[in-house]
Amino acid sequence: MWPFSKSGGNRRLGRRELLEVKGRSDVARKRRLRWGAVALAFASGTALVVCLAWQLVSWSLEKLFYQNSTYAISRIEVHTDGVILPEQIRQWSGVRQGQNLLALNLAELKRNLELVPYIRMAAVERVLPRTLRIRVSEREPLAVVYVPRLRPGGGAEMDALFLDEEGYVLAPLDKSQCANPEVWSAARYPVVLGIDPAELKPGKRIDLDVHRGVKAALELIVAFDRSPMVGLDSLQRIDTSSPGVLEVVTEQGSQVTFGTTDLARQLRRLAAIYELGQRLGRALGSVDLAVSDNIPVRWAVTRPVPAQPAQRQDNPQRRRNV
Repeated sequence: MWPFSKSGGNRRLGRRELLEVKGRSDVARKRRLRWGAVALAFASGTALVVCLAWQLVSWSLEKLFYQNSTYAISRIEVHTDGVILPEQIRQWSGVRQGQNLLALNLAELKRNLELVPYIRMAAVERVLPRTLRIRVSEREPLAVVYVPRLRPGGGAEMDALFLDEEGYVLAPLDKSQCANPEVWSAARYPVVLGIDPAELKPGKRIDLDVHRGVKAALELIVAFDRSPMVGLDSLQRIDTSSPGVLEVVTEQGSQVTFGTTDLARQLRRLAAIYELGQRLGRALGSVDLAVSDNIPVRWAVTRPVPAQPAQRQDNPQRRRNV
């Protein structure tokens, strides 16, 4: 018998092969760890360089621009198309003289100004080295609405709010903020009726897609101001509570029913009726313009025709290019 069996030799050979495989595996693992350490060191070094470069750029910007007195604001120009005092707009902007012009966030400044209920649109720009220019388009009162307010001692009184063309509800602007307080006089504008007072929140917009009568009333006011009716009469009260029509009372006391569409055509018809009444020496009592054919007209019996037609009361807050 041989001192070593064949099976024992195979086992030793297998162990040597396992040791060789394990050795190669350890070498490969060490190589991977070494490359991983190199990659990590490279990434860390790159991040450190980028961080240092960013800090250097930030420091340079701060010293050369954002903290440079050369760009300290010395003038804030305000241009508006309405009646709000420039100083009030400066206060709403929150910008003060001495602030760094380049450090201002113009997008945020524009957004903050447009959050003011009386401002429809704002534009801001830097005029180097020391001037900030602000351009503002104001919301223009178009109609007045009344809401009840409880008095502290009991009872209630009616407060006037205003609507602009887009349906924004505006509280009267304080006289100290306004170059022409007459613009915010409720007597200047037609009264719109038929709106739930709970929906009249200053600074908020009425949903005109839901309240189509209110939308039509605002469109009527704009169309009236551009129609042949200017100088013949003026709108005093618009009731939006009846679906599909607007019940209007004019300054001369005429009662006019409008449909909510094709307002320009209805206003042309109304102007023709007024002119006919002037030729006949009659005053218009009522007319239903929502009827497309055979418009029913009733002439007033006791009220004489004014010697002079009603004069248009110009709105002092007219849009100007800014």
